[in-house]
Amino acid sequence: MNFPRNQWFATFACAALAFTATSCNKPDGDFIKIGEFASLTGTEATFGQMSHHGTEIAIEELNAAGGLLGKKLKLLTEDTQSKAGQPSTIVKKLISRDGVIAILGEVASSRSMEAAPICQTNRIPQISPSSTNVKLTEMGDYIFRVCFTDEFQGKILASFGKRTLKATKVAIITDTKSDYSVGLASYFKDPFIADGGKVVAEQVYNGGDKDFKGQLTAIRAASPDAVFVPGYYTEVALIIKQARQLGITVPIFGGDGWESEMLVQLGASDVEGTYFSTHFYPGFDSPKVKNFTKKFQEKYGKVPDAMAALGYDSLMVLAEAIKKAGTTDGPKVRDAIAATKDHVGVAGTISLDAKRNAPKPAVILTVKDGKFKYVETVMP
Repeated sequence: MNFPRNQWFATFACAALAFTATSCNKPDGDFIKIGEFASLTGTEATFGQMSHHGTEIAIEELNAAGGLLGKKLKLLTEDTQSKAGQPSTIVKKLISRDGVIAILGEVASSRSMEAAPICQTNRIPQISPSSTNVKLTEMGDYIFRVCFTDEFQGKILASFGKRTLKATKVAIITDTKSDYSVGLASYFKDPFIADGGKVVAEQVYNGGDKDFKGQLTAIRAASPDAVFVPGYYTEVALIIKQARQLGITVPIFGGDGWESEMLVQLGASDVEGTYFSTHFYPGFDSPKVKNFTKKFQEKYGKVPDAMAALGYDSLMVLAEAIKKAGTTDGPKVRDAIAATKDHVGVAGTISLDAKRNAPKPAVILTVKDGKFKYVETVMP
């Protein structure tokens, strides 16, 4: 196919600038295009699906209210399949070919961190709904999150283990392939020891493993008061089941990577009485939470979780920034996101600090009768 000379030149110039500037990332006709990358399939599929559903509700609300800057929003969503290597390919496509003006994602810290340098280089703001690894926002000033970090989450879990579970000796089992798991384990361990606790066993596994009996046998021999598992629900459910089969009856607890309906489906009665920290509880008595929960249940037939709430919040923070900036220009939108203060989200009020993080309370939930039940709220 032959192109007119001017058209060919414009196409070539736009492609050449794709990874060095944002001049090609303009609203497309009547739409402002926003990119999203999420684990819609694969081992952490419920994370991406729930986050995406929350984002969809935000898109619908904004478009029903007239959109932004006189244009409707178009959400372009790509599936990472829960795999490393996918985010970089996807985000390059969203920026260079699709011309998005901002990126939302991912849930998993490792995959968010894979995409971050690409967004930073192209001066395209990236907002992660729920990646908690501290290093993420250190990757550049165009990288944001609307959730707390593992530094905070680790501290509150260390305190919870000591104060509420009365544990003075803990064992830790960590996924060495996950930046999230490794980071949270470290941020738990240091304050727990500083507070007089003792880590009596440390074991590791690789994401995707199915058999944990060797690690759990060593943990049982160390006689801990509790077991800390900073992982994702797919492996966590199996670890808990196998721990109970081996006669480990002490409390087992972890972080927000546990939160999925699949934890209960995979773990069944064995996960009863376990605990985890997270960002949101749908039973909170606030108009914002009630309205979001009602809409979510009507649209998707299930109760929203923290990933859904944070997906919604990530887009709403972006939308507010675009309104304030009065443009979709990357640097100006970046500045407006960085200035976010007292944004009332579904998963708490968001005021971004100098490191582009969102210090917020954490919620502790337990599994009771096959449901997630509220235990307590811990302030930052």
